[in-house]
Amino acid sequence: MNTPFDAQATDSHQPDPFLPVHAAHEEPLVFSGRGAEYFGIWIVNLLLTIVTLGIYSAWAKVRRLQYFHRHTSLGGAAFDYHGDPRAILKGRVIAAILLLAYNLSFKFSAVLGVVVAVLLAVVMPLLLHRSLKFRARNTSWRGLRFGFDGDRKGAYSVFLKWPLLSVISLYLLAPMWHQRMKRYQLDHARYGATDFSFDAPVSAFYRLYGVLLVMLMAGVVVAGALVGVFVASGGGGEAAMALIPAVSVGAWLLVFMLVQPYLTARLQNLVWNNTRLGAHRFESRARARTLLVIMLTNLIAIVCTFGLFMPFAAIRLARYRIESVTMICAGPLDDFVAGQSQDVAATGEETADLFDVDIAL
Repeated sequence: MNTPFDAQATDSHQPDPFLPVHAAHEEPLVFSGRGAEYFGIWIVNLLLTIVTLGIYSAWAKVRRLQYFHRHTSLGGAAFDYHGDPRAILKGRVIAAILLLAYNLSFKFSAVLGVVVAVLLAVVMPLLLHRSLKFRARNTSWRGLRFGFDGDRKGAYSVFLKWPLLSVISLYLLAPMWHQRMKRYQLDHARYGATDFSFDAPVSAFYRLYGVLLVMLMAGVVVAGALVGVFVASGGGGEAAMALIPAVSVGAWLLVFMLVQPYLTARLQNLVWNNTRLGAHRFESRARARTLLVIMLTNLIAIVCTFGLFMPFAAIRLARYRIESVTMICAGPLDDFVAGQSQDVAATGEETADLFDVDIAL
């Protein structure tokens, strides 16, 4: 004979009728890349880039991005990259010509240098705008492309107006520029027909850079103290004085190794924790201490192997940063993707055109 307690125990595994059918759940990003696999791609890319005097670097970038995209998965499905290396090569040729013209123009006259600098200021936001569109459209997940719908006016604002204001304000407005740039990049990005959104406040960027400034100032004090101790221990001799530049560089490298993991982890968390895709949101739990260990051991291994550990280092760093991010899904991803596929099929996807360009390295 069953008691009420037996009935309660029997029904304990039944779904709660008061919970929503599609409750929020986590879908972590997973990275399956392996250092030995990537080493083969990396060494071939390096050799062919050297042999072709840099021309193959565009194809090398595509192979690299395809490897990292195809080994990053969400909900059991991998991402993919479809970039045309010719568009990347075209972008690099344009960037090289502009940089060469800028450097040579000042050797002929200051006026010509200023004219070329103004032309660069006019052209660069357009090229960066095209790069954002190119990279988004050539990235896909579950066969559906991403997109970027930012306009040129916004590009001139974040890539020209705000940098100038930052310089004029002695970089007091730099955190605000960074926030505006991330908002432009993410608020105009989309997956299929669903828009991303970014809502991190400016104050969060000022707090981040405020802590960074304090760390750098402390680093200056520590570096100065190390140089002072070195000089004092050397007795002020000529040999000790000659080594001061090397000690100073070493001290700054130590400061950089401590500051970079903090900036990387905090910035990644700040951006992802304030990014949404429709009803879905993201969480990033990167830790500065873990990144410090990874970066420091990577550096030691790279030095000890004369650079051959670089592809393994890239895999280690990518795995940690990617797997620190989780998507908090408001419902089943299958239903979400199916709806996006229908919306995109109804409107048609943007196709590549003659002006495709990517100037990023």
